[in-house]
Amino acid sequence: MAGPGRWFGFGFNRFGQTVNRREDGADGKVLEPRPVTLPDQGPGKGEAERQAWGSEGALGGGRPPQISPAWSHTAYLTALPLIADGYVTTSPPFYKPLPLQLRARKLALGSEHAVLLSFDWTVHSWGSGRHGQLGHGTVEDEVEPRIVEALHGLAMAEVAAGNWHSVSASASGDLYVWGWNESGQLGLPTKSCSEEHQKPSQQKGLEGEATSSPSDGHYTVIKSTNKRETMGDSNVFISIQAFPALLDLPEESEVSKVSCGSRHTAAITRGGKLFTWGWGAYGQLGHGQTDSSDLPRLVNYFVQNHLSVLNVVCGPWNTFVFARQEEF
Repeated sequence: MAGPGRWFGFGFNRFGQTVNRREDGADGKVLEPRPVTLPDQGPGKGEAERQAWGSEGALGGGRPPQISPAWSHTAYLTALPLIADGYVTTSPPFYKPLPLQLRARKLALGSEHAVLLSFDWTVHSWGSGRHGQLGHGTVEDEVEPRIVEALHGLAMAEVAAGNWHSVSASASGDLYVWGWNESGQLGLPTKSCSEEHQKPSQQKGLEGEATSSPSDGHYTVIKSTNKRETMGDSNVFISIQAFPALLDLPEESEVSKVSCGSRHTAAITRGGKLFTWGWGAYGQLGHGQTDSSDLPRLVNYFVQNHLSVLNVVCGPWNTFVFARQEEF
């Protein structure tokens, strides 16, 4: 029998935004999952915590919002950033319309691009393509939503967007990745992770994210349409993946949910396990260290504590997980 669930957080916590406390030191890092708790409210605090964190509805909801098939001008969607007839952004003009014929099921916004899952389970993307994040095989921009042809004909069930990378999971549990891979956020070989593994772990400050921008051009750009073309050569690193690449998780696990941070990625398997990879300087991968990884790695905390992961939501430099303990 399954017990009640709760949220866990890890990653950047300099302002107490990850686990609602600052007892982790001045470096602002939470390296392993920790339960998210409310500030001390005196008597009755335990009950308040149960109400706020003991359900999948906290932090935006563990269950995907139900979107009616009758999407129309008058339908109001609760899955932000989608709203009736369009979507909202964090910069002017804030509201942007969508083509009337495009019925949206889910929308993910990156720093400079958008990835949309339509009601017929097709992936569309548009915006800046300079790092391959649109998945059209080029680094050209797209003004209007365009079908990601490499995935056309496959029933896709999930989409997520990082700052400059994109991820999608199919209805059968296959995982596809494309875009910028400087920190291994695609789970493909990258030079930065190779060099990091050859020297002692370095803990980067907040400025590390800001100064290591995709415009720095430190690494050779390699464009690949198929992961298998390069995986056999240990000297080949992928900086930009302009086409969707099929990414295999360990044990051939099937994926049920995905989320992206600025430069890291998280995926939940149908068996309730959490895998993370990419940039890890603030502990946002949940492995107890600040190393980055270009290979999907199991977050052992949840397995060791007999927790089944049901939902994951990535912030730019942190990760939130909803998990439930299984009782045998």
